[in-house]
Amino acid sequence: MSSIDQSRAVGVRTYEVRTYGCQMNVHDSERLAGLLEDAGYVRAPEGSDGDADVVVFNTCAVRENADNRLYGNLGHLAPKKARRPGMQIAVGGCLAQKDRDTIVKRAPWVDVVFGTHNIGKLPVLLERARVQEEAQVEIAESLEAFPSTLPTRRESAYAAWVSISVGCNNTCTFCIVPALRGKEKDRRPGDILAEVEALVAEGVSEITLLGQNVNAYGSDIGDREAFSKLLRACGKIEGLERVRFTSPHPRDFTDDVIAAMAETPNVMPQLHMPLQSGSDTVLKAMRRSYRQERYLGIIEKVRAAIPHAAITTDIIVGFPGETEEDFEQTLHVVREARFAQAFTFQYSKRPGTPAAEMDDQIPKEVVQARYERLVALQEEISWEENKKQVGRTLELMVAEGEGRKDGTTHRLSGRAPDNRLVHFTKPEQEVRPGDVVTVEVTYAAPHHLLAEGAVLAVRRTRAGDAWEKRNAAETAKPAGVMLGLPKIGVPQPLPVATGSGCGCD
Repeated sequence: MSSIDQSRAVGVRTYEVRTYGCQMNVHDSERLAGLLEDAGYVRAPEGSDGDADVVVFNTCAVRENADNRLYGNLGHLAPKKARRPGMQIAVGGCLAQKDRDTIVKRAPWVDVVFGTHNIGKLPVLLERARVQEEAQVEIAESLEAFPSTLPTRRESAYAAWVSISVGCNNTCTFCIVPALRGKEKDRRPGDILAEVEALVAEGVSEITLLGQNVNAYGSDIGDREAFSKLLRACGKIEGLERVRFTSPHPRDFTDDVIAAMAETPNVMPQLHMPLQSGSDTVLKAMRRSYRQERYLGIIEKVRAAIPHAAITTDIIVGFPGETEEDFEQTLHVVREARFAQAFTFQYSKRPGTPAAEMDDQIPKEVVQARYERLVALQEEISWEENKKQVGRTLELMVAEGEGRKDGTTHRLSGRAPDNRLVHFTKPEQEVRPGDVVTVEVTYAAPHHLLAEGAVLAVRRTRAGDAWEKRNAAETAKPAGVMLGLPKIGVPQPLPVATGSGCGCD
């Protein structure tokens, strides 16, 4: 009998949350999981593939094919729900905020649709759908409660996201996020620091400050230096070993932030700074409020203050109207900035954005050719930059699940202070995720480093203790939610698909 069948035998409802999109969505999914567990649901085991009693889709609306992916997944679940009347399906996130009633019209077997502003209502909406036997669609137009006030089931025992703001005040022409998550709303510094301190007390040793435009923090509370002050305040929290943040915007990246990064020991020498394009013409069309010179100036200042900083970026290739000369300017910035990594994207239309209606949409074959040239250049630079790490002695925080081949290579994996991924020889002494090891880098590849020699030192940490405690507690099962038998939206069994399939995985 599977663990799901065992749960059903004792009347416990299981859940699965499927997440698409950015770090904000990942963090929201931790809240959704926490809400469900607080209501008595039990997380379904990995690989359950829609066999849970409640399946929640936390969606993204950034990609052009986001809706196709969602409806493909919903179609895949329809016959499963037809066979199991007690099953419920919920759709939330940015696409739910955008499409609202359309989801239930296209997939009438969905039980709940909720938006980005009211994720805390999910358990209530599920119960209401069960009792009233009809789909519940509830989309709030503004934030009801800051997400960090909600229960959380964090994916990691040793590292945690901490939201400092939600929403965005920018108007980038390629992005629909501000329309779906609203204007920026900042948390009070005291609330943020209280959450960080509580996490550290639980054993967390690394936090990532999270915001749609993280370094604009303070605009809502009237303090232009609020973000640098927050970084410095995190530096005073005993037991907090590593502080990161994502994602900043070049417009708001000021000298006081650079100084705080350089002068606060637990703020890591890592910066993710989206470029999007190196062309001033394209940046103007994107409504990005900086130009190439300003961007490279920030990189130069960061490198002067933090010589070993690893800088990563986002780049869009093929924005409407991008010429070959524009693209060459992007390649120029990549050569000058020498990013450790770049997350590169081929432009695709986002329905509802100004860019989707622009003239001079670039042919797919041109975008693909430019994309391949950019990737090849960045791969070369990433490898060269990683080779500079060979011979360095680094402290790694041991990671969980980041080395896909660790089982066969008898290695473990960890993150360096600059967030580079390092695979290292497994030591004789037991080490746990969250513990810290000291290694010497012996080999570099474009996307990872190797430390093939013996581990130089192992430091057991409170974070490792927290990981161990969580694993020991995983076998404990809550009393759970008794199975109901909602009938709403249960479709007739569908025929076996003979077409191209759902196109989702």
